[in-house]
Parts: sequence; C-alpha cells; structure tokens
Amino acid sequence: MELQYNENGNGIGLIKLNGRLDIIGTGEIETKLTGCCAGDNIKGIIDLSEVNFLASIGFRLLMINAKSIAARGGKIGLLSPSPEVKSVLEITGIPAIIPIYDGYESAEAVLLA
Repeated sequence: MELQYNENGNGIGLIKLNGRLDIIGTGEIETKLTGCCAGDNIKGIIDLSEVNFLASIGFRLLMINAKSIAARGGKIGLLSPSPEVKSVLEITGIPAIIPIYDGYESAEAVLLA
C-alpha cells in the first residue's frame, strides 16, 4: 500500500492511496495516515480510486481518523472508490459518517463551504 499526500492552495489535503487496505496494507500506512489527519480544523480528501480491496481493518482505519478529525472541527471525504470498494463502504454505512464524492471539485466545494 502506498500513500501520497499533497495540499492544495485552499488548505485541503489530498491523500491518495494505492493498493489493498487489508491487514498488511493498513499496517504499512496507518502511522502516516494518522499523521496526515492530525491537527485542528483539518480539511481532507482521501482518494480511493486506486484501492482495489477494502477489509474491515482498512474500514476501521478510515473511521478512526474521520472521527478524530470531526472531533477537532475538521471535515473529510472519500473520493472515487472503485465499484467494489464503494459497495463495501455502502454496506458498512460509512457514507453516513464520511461522505463519498465522485469528483474532486464536488468534494472540494463541500469541504470549503
């Protein structure tokens, strides 16, 4: 699992994940993802377009960081999950806690609002 982090001029962090969010992949990025999500009033987008598998441990990692961000006044969204990953997210009810966006511009508009 690979994690790339960039911040745009609007203060929104883009976290791009590539690989499998299984026990191995989650272990490889857990500390780095938590670091990207640290601080107050964080605005972030996690790009899941290159994630091809999501296990319960990966789901847990996303939830823990989303709740932590929300508790500190921030917002986070998920971007462009594959149909398979999106199906898992919907089954688990994650869209009620972390919004899912099909396009970067729509995610950015909501986070900046």
